[in-house]
Amino acid sequence: MAMAAVFARALARGALRPGQPLRCVSVPGGQDGEVGKAQRAAAAGEKGGGQPTIFSKIIDRTIPATILYEDDKCLVFRDVAPQAPVHFLVIPKCPIPRISHVGPQDTELLGHLMVVAARTAQAEGLADGYRLVINDGKHGAQSVYHLHLHVLGGRQMGWPPG
Repeated sequence: MAMAAVFARALARGALRPGQPLRCVSVPGGQDGEVGKAQRAAAAGEKGGGQPTIFSKIIDRTIPATILYEDDKCLVFRDVAPQAPVHFLVIPKCPIPRISHVGPQDTELLGHLMVVAARTAQAEGLADGYRLVINDGKHGAQSVYHLHLHVLGGRQMGWPPG
């Protein structure tokens, strides 16, 4: 979207006023979109209440995805709304709702997810580096209550991230 259109939309919804100094504004689908999704997911009780998540539907192939890697413990696929030139997700096949819900019994699986993330990043050409992100809960902007690692790369990341 052209910058003029972004500013016009910001003016139309009252996020920007004529004469106001320019600042970053959010547009639908951006960070505010993810935060909103996370808040709705938490309010809807998607915290592992037995309902299938979009990720469990990808695992059982009822929803299509561009799969990069699969083994008996995890699945790796491209994010449908990439936030970087390379953006894929690594998910365990067993549904763990949140990283804050793991225990000592999950140590091997968590290590496996990290190794798979690193190997897939290498296969995707991310030799200059990448970022691993795990969102946890409403305040962490977790919008799907099935543990997942975001791997983002292909550009210089900013700091701080949030």
